[in-house]
Amino acid sequence: RTLCVSASVSNAQHDPSSTSMAPSRESNATGRWRPMCLYHTHGMCTMLDDPAHLEKFSHSCSEDFRVDTSEFVERQRQDFDYFLVLDLEGKVEILEFPVVLVDAKTSRVVDLFHRFVRPSKMSEQRIKEYIEGKYGKLGVDRVWHDTAIPFEDVLQQFEAWLTQHHLWRKDLGGHLNRSAFVTCGNWDVKTKIPEQCNVAKMKLPPYFMEWINLKDIYLNFYKRRATGMMTMMRELQIPSLGSHHLGIDDAKNITRVLQHMLADGAHVQITARRKSPENVEFLFENRIR
Repeated sequence: RTLCVSASVSNAQHDPSSTSMAPSRESNATGRWRPMCLYHTHGMCTMLDDPAHLEKFSHSCSEDFRVDTSEFVERQRQDFDYFLVLDLEGKVEILEFPVVLVDAKTSRVVDLFHRFVRPSKMSEQRIKEYIEGKYGKLGVDRVWHDTAIPFEDVLQQFEAWLTQHHLWRKDLGGHLNRSAFVTCGNWDVKTKIPEQCNVAKMKLPPYFMEWINLKDIYLNFYKRRATGMMTMMRELQIPSLGSHHLGIDDAKNITRVLQHMLADGAHVQITARRKSPENVEFLFENRIR
């Protein structure tokens, strides 16, 4: 497997370098931290031969994840080969669907999947107001308008991406193979995915039947409660990179928390499982409610 962004390439022509992004911050590694080119995550960047654009934006899915496996003091054998770190954005409908693929054995990032999602039950005027209020504040509203696609198309492309990595096959029942979703809370998979499937009038895919709530793993491993990503990062002394509430940046920061916990020896296991689309069983007695 190669450490690169895998995306469905489009022939659409855009100028990513003109897109305003959040101010850069210095990372704790050598060199200046750069925001990721969000056209590139969608396979739509046409500026890969422009030195100024390459200096301004990152095009590597591994740049923010410099993992030294020698730091794995108490490495645990995990139940899965891969973790799929998911952090959705959007309160009314899903606006962003980012997933970071992490090798459970090495803690290294293998790939990422990122799509902006166009709501299906909102007027164009409401969508414009919604996006300006959400992504306009982050300076990426133009990218959203240029790249967003319907939720059902996002899932179709996501399934192709999973298949490419041999993590899913429809003909084998449609469940994940050797992998599991990791989320910061239960809302993403428990609540929002089923709601969006209802809006899209589609059946809930079987790969959303179980997941790992990193808050519960954190609580049971470190014996202290963390109500969110920022609390975990602060307690583990992990500097935040990017823009909070930009889904792809939040997914990457949650990944960095996961990597830290793997290095500390945490056993990252399933915390919730559906008995039916409506009935969820929580497997940890000591959990965040």
